Amino acid sequence: MTATLDLWPIGNCQVSALIDRAGRMVWACVPRVDGDPVFCSLLDDNPPSAEGARGFWEIDLEDCVETSQAYLRNTPILVTRHRDAAGNAIEVVDFCPRHFRHGRMYRPVAFARIVRPVEGSPRIRVRLRPAKAWGAGDPERTRGSNHVRYVLDDMTLRLSTSAPIGWIESERLFRVERPLHFFLGPDESFVGDIGDTLDTMLEHSAHEWRRWVRALATPVEWQEAVIRSAITLKLCQHEETGAIVAALTTSIPEHAGSQRNWDYRYCWIRDAYYTVQALNRLGALDVLESYLEYLRNIVDNAKGGHIQPLYGVGGEATLVEEFALALNGYRGMGPVRVGNQAYEQIQHDAYGQIVLSNAQAFFDQRLYRMAGEEDFRALEKVGERAWAVHDKPDAGLWELRTKSHVHTYSAAMCWAACDRLANAGEALGLAERAAFWRDRAERIRDRIESAAWREETRRISATFGGDDLDASLIQLLDLRFVKPGDERFQGTLRAVEDGLRRGSHMLRYATEDDFGLPHTAFNVCTFWLIEALWLTGRADDARELFEEMLSRRTPAGLLSEDIDPATGELWGNYPQTYSLVGLINCASLLSKPWSAVR
Repeated sequence: MTATLDLWPIGNCQVSALIDRAGRMVWACVPRVDGDPVFCSLLDDNPPSAEGARGFWEIDLEDCVETSQAYLRNTPILVTRHRDAAGNAIEVVDFCPRHFRHGRMYRPVAFARIVRPVEGSPRIRVRLRPAKAWGAGDPERTRGSNHVRYVLDDMTLRLSTSAPIGWIESERLFRVERPLHFFLGPDESFVGDIGDTLDTMLEHSAHEWRRWVRALATPVEWQEAVIRSAITLKLCQHEETGAIVAALTTSIPEHAGSQRNWDYRYCWIRDAYYTVQALNRLGALDVLESYLEYLRNIVDNAKGGHIQPLYGVGGEATLVEEFALALNGYRGMGPVRVGNQAYEQIQHDAYGQIVLSNAQAFFDQRLYRMAGEEDFRALEKVGERAWAVHDKPDAGLWELRTKSHVHTYSAAMCWAACDRLANAGEALGLAERAAFWRDRAERIRDRIESAAWREETRRISATFGGDDLDASLIQLLDLRFVKPGDERFQGTLRAVEDGLRRGSHMLRYATEDDFGLPHTAFNVCTFWLIEALWLTGRADDARELFEEMLSRRTPAGLLSEDIDPATGELWGNYPQTYSLVGLINCASLLSKPWSAVR
């Protein structure tokens, strides 16, 4: 099968970039992941050869006939090798520096590229064409003896290089006879020899990523897939604040011409919870600790205890949704959206996810900062909101824009908020508060079991008022609301699988929403199904389905949000944290133990 969304992320937890199958940098936002894309051609259907094309950085080998790509092991450092018809070859090493320097993490707003001659006498053309104002214009340029400055709206970038500046500016072909180094970063003079400095940055960055990976408690099976997913989830964390974005892109549609084009470069409370949950299973506590710091600030700043579904990576509450009219969209399928109107929505499951994300901190003695009574008191305000809204209508986790129901998933998350608060109270020795929250959890449970159970069909409904199906019902198992052997869950799982499974893939739901009927399956829902199959005794089915999902990954080893069940084509924003979380969780669950290989 031909891979789709063949894109390779690099990054340093401050900025990131996507590199296409030709080795062209086609997506990168500055000064952070939710900023203006200096490279935006991913969302522009005009080819790089078109008149006035902009928003990319290409290092093109003359008469190239073959290109191969691979990451350096256990890093997000990409090596692209090009070979021409005569056998001449180069390799390009792409990375964003991230390593300790002067006692702190060095992660500049910068993109580094090293071009090395491999065979023969290769000739290249460098076309560095940044864009500004969401593809609407070219930045003003100024030139120095060894650099070019690009004046953007929010910052100025400087290209420092050992290659001839005039040849870069004129985009002329020239021979590569020695390694060439490129550093597109802050508007500061590059101190020291650029070749030695970038080579050192590369070495130190590779070491730092491998040190991080070495500490992961990976399953014995599917290690490579899990490690690649974990590295990419780490790239989705804005390390400065601890926020975790849902994806690195905006506006890749859920299916062709769907208009379901959303900006995912923000921190959803729900997505971030699932991300830290998966990484916790691998022992990556640094992500959890940073995120909890971000979350505490969100809770402190909440007005009246209300929590939005999502925030900016700096904690910004207002994320006005607009259109970038200068870009015609991924493969010409606009619109390109900037911002996300969902910040205005009511989604009650967020209260549960806040408490669930924090719960580990009351028990895990490995943490630098364990949670105490003060944290518990702050979370009780979140619990009060969960209690108040647990049976009230909301937009649900799928963020319906024109419909509102009492969603079973949202109610169950409110139950989880109260249940985990009771657990935390017990851990702190606060018996009275623990009993208080235990009582509320039981009352919410009673409400869900009476309002969502459908006796006539012997299953749980996705809403209190209807008799509908939703893949999120499978999550009642992960939340510990039900047990695998519970007949109610067994009946619900059968109904969800019968109604929403399409071959090897799961839809979120099969009813019309604001944009009609969904055409693509939601990858994380398939992983939820795999977990449920395994836990209910269908181990062979679970492993078979998991292996198929692994085969759907891009050459970079990653997944987007959606997949066409009929063609296997990947759609939706990329790389998608939800999907990578599902991969990690299933691999951890399904893998044989390490003791089996000793």
